[in-house]
Amino acid sequence: MVLNDNSTGKRRPSKSRGADHRRSAVSLKPGLEARIAASRLLAAVIDRKTSLDGMLDQEHGNPAYLALNDADRGLVKAILQSTLRHLPRIEHIIGQLLDTPLPEGARALHHLLIVAAAQMLYLDIPDHSAVDLAVEQANGDPRSRRFAKLVNAILRRIGREKDALLKEVDALPCLPDWFYQRLVEVYGPDQAAAIAHSHLQPPTIDLTVKENPQAWAEKLGGQVLPTGTVRLDRFRGAITALEGFDDGVWWVQDAAAAIPAKLFGDLTGKRVGDLCAAPGGKTAQLILAGGSVVAVEQSKTRLKRLESNLSRLGLSAEIRCANLLDLDESGSFDAILLDAPCSSTGTVRRHPDVLWTKDAADIAKLAQLQEKLLRHALTLLKPGGRLVFSNCSLDPQEGEAMIDRVLADTAGITLLPVDPKQWPGLEGAITARGDVRTTPAMLAEQGGLDGFYACMLAKI
Repeated sequence: MVLNDNSTGKRRPSKSRGADHRRSAVSLKPGLEARIAASRLLAAVIDRKTSLDGMLDQEHGNPAYLALNDADRGLVKAILQSTLRHLPRIEHIIGQLLDTPLPEGARALHHLLIVAAAQMLYLDIPDHSAVDLAVEQANGDPRSRRFAKLVNAILRRIGREKDALLKEVDALPCLPDWFYQRLVEVYGPDQAAAIAHSHLQPPTIDLTVKENPQAWAEKLGGQVLPTGTVRLDRFRGAITALEGFDDGVWWVQDAAAAIPAKLFGDLTGKRVGDLCAAPGGKTAQLILAGGSVVAVEQSKTRLKRLESNLSRLGLSAEIRCANLLDLDESGSFDAILLDAPCSSTGTVRRHPDVLWTKDAADIAKLAQLQEKLLRHALTLLKPGGRLVFSNCSLDPQEGEAMIDRVLADTAGITLLPVDPKQWPGLEGAITARGDVRTTPAMLAEQGGLDGFYACMLAKI
């Protein structure tokens, strides 16, 4: 991956009040502010379980990140994504090179070393630049200053022994132990290893188009997947500059995320509830399937994004800012899509911070929330109506196991099996009982998929 190290780029004055930023930007070596920001954001993810997306928001993100120019922001994002994607291997390598473990509480030093090593091992940044800036960063931080020589020694050794060190950790899964063991338990060791490997692959750019996906694949340089999704080949640049964006012909949506809405088929004349609607990709699918859609979203910020996306696409729905648990419309919908909030463990290719900000307890709590939402959503369904439940979790606690509990004690609700024959090329994603279960290891030759679960329920 080739990156612009921005060694000569201009900077805006830093907004941070921290010790590292009390010096003027002019006194810092070019590129140092970006490394300081990357270390701080890594600490927030690992030590304080803070979502990376929020900190990288272009308007409301972390102050140290917002103080950077665009090129340095891009560099910070690339560093953090590579760091989090390969974190167990980087930590193992550094641990092997230390004669004794770092002192208890030396977290700033730990994150500094991780960020520098990630640049040297996994990004196309010159070793001397990564080493020099890491030493400078250590010298500028009172907590790490006395370890500056250690930083220099460890990183220079990584530079000399890079190939051997990478070979040594090649078989080490790049996932937290708790999650990898859960994958082995659920999917078996071979599939767990395949899923772990898929997380190291760069995410694809997938588009859902209003019509004629083959024509748009040819125009934009891509391929059509079994979901009807157009996957772009080796795309680099701004999505907004692509043909068709301004005309609202397509929207960005992972191929797996396009499956749940497609399970309904034709919705002409049907009143459809999209109960966790933002950012609106599935809402758009439901509208295009012919449904009269009520899009419900409780977050005002996410609701604005939903409205903006539908406006660009030239589509309309009845939009409500509400918690779906507050909806009191018993038996009023012919069809309901409940794409429920979840652990997002199926989206690690795109969001490598997910597994470092959540744990097994979070999955259990989210499964309880999903069950509560589903039970209420079923009361809103008309007799004869259908409900598709979905989420982007890989854990059956948030899928099959939760659905089993609801089916076991809810009268008049049955599971409608999905027919694998209706999904040529994705037959392996349909389980024996007719649920949809994709993993990042599927369609590997075409670039993989997000992990998704979906099933269809009917009210008798």
